Amino acid sequence: MGGLGAGSIALIAIVALIIFGPKKLPEFGKAAGSTLREFKNATKGIVDDEDETSTKGNDKQ
Repeated sequence: MGGLGAGSIALIAIVALIIFGPKKLPEFGKAAGSTLREFKNATKGIVDDEDETSTKGNDKQ
């Protein structure tokens, strides 16, 4: 399975620009960024909860 090269990314950007127009693309970028930020915070919270649980479990032994 290959990754995306520079040419592929450029082609995707051009197609998105044609379909959505230059006014909508910043809105999509902002929405994607906030979604990724929320996902990162949620996964960090899960990892922190697991660390606390494993630490508490070790204290009881």
